[in-house]
Amino acid sequence: MVIRRKQRGFTLIELMIVMSIIVILLGIAIPNYRNSIIRARESVLKDDLFTMRQVIDQYTLDKQKAPQSLEDLVSSGYLKIIPKDPMTNTSEWTVQQEDSLMAVDQQEPGIVDVHSTSNTTSSEGTPYSAW
Repeated sequence: MVIRRKQRGFTLIELMIVMSIIVILLGIAIPNYRNSIIRARESVLKDDLFTMRQVIDQYTLDKQKAPQSLEDLVSSGYLKIIPKDPMTNTSEWTVQQEDSLMAVDQQEPGIVDVHSTSNTTSSEGTPYSAW
């Protein structure tokens, strides 16, 4: 008389089904993760641009002259450091200089706006350098 033991473990089919489910879930999760990283960087960029534009305006009104460089904002205490552009990961920004005066009592023209140096396209379909 032959006594059979019940074998324990998973069959090849069961393992293949589990692996297929894992691959499908990863196929859904990875693009969502990448999109969330891009949205977070875009949010940081918008916040940094808003802050720097506010500081440029405040500097211009306080000093009665526009800053000549972003370093003027740091040396005057309006910013602790120049933030890094989250799209290029550098502290380089494209500044827009104007000859017009922002306020009646302003004496010198200078920087009026700041933009990202990245030429890649945002999730909104516009280049980051146009923000």
